[in-house]
Amino acid sequence: MALDNTSSSERQTAFMSALASEHFVLQTAASATVTEAASRTSLYVFSLSSSLVAMGFVSQSPETFRLFAAAILPALFVLGLFTTVRLVDTGIENQHFLRGIARIRGYYRTLTPEARVYFSAERGRWPEAHAPKPWFGALVAFLTSAASMIAFINSIVAGTGVTLLANSVVGRDHIRLALGLGIMATVVLMTIFLAYQRRRYRDAEAAARREATTATVMPEER
Repeated sequence: MALDNTSSSERQTAFMSALASEHFVLQTAASATVTEAASRTSLYVFSLSSSLVAMGFVSQSPETFRLFAAAILPALFVLGLFTTVRLVDTGIENQHFLRGIARIRGYYRTLTPEARVYFSAERGRWPEAHAPKPWFGALVAFLTSAASMIAFINSIVAGTGVTLLANSVVGRDHIRLALGLGIMATVVLMTIFLAYQRRRYRDAEAAARREATTATVMPEER
């Protein structure tokens, strides 16, 4: 009987040690997603600013400027496209790690009566503590994310490229047409990105709900 009690105590100690390690790993991973997002954002903005400075130097020669813009703008757009896709990924990964931390904190609250105070949901982060809804709902939340910021800048880069291309094709006499095509391209690309980001977050939310439902049903079956 004593051996059984000792074995149970050792298993509980090992479980708590593993749980604390998992909590630390999730916190580190969540911080890593923020660091990666900041690094990728800085890389894109630095590349864009350097390219704009270089384009300013070659702007004195219209022919050289067109060739340089034709080479640099597509490269910037592709870099921005990869950056926005990865920023959406890091945002979803960050939410996944925060959900894991919330589950561990939920177990901490069951340890002692005092733990309910120190690990209360109100003192935690999302998704435990419900953050106040932003103005005008989820749309503003999506528009103010890091991925949306880079996507907006990248859409303007693409629109600029379309404007320059259209101006070269139709001539300077139809500058309004070229500007209209550039603005249209910017709006279309930004709309496509917002739809993509919204779908990715919805899929991640649905997967998290299915995972939570499975985790709740399995203990009941046992």
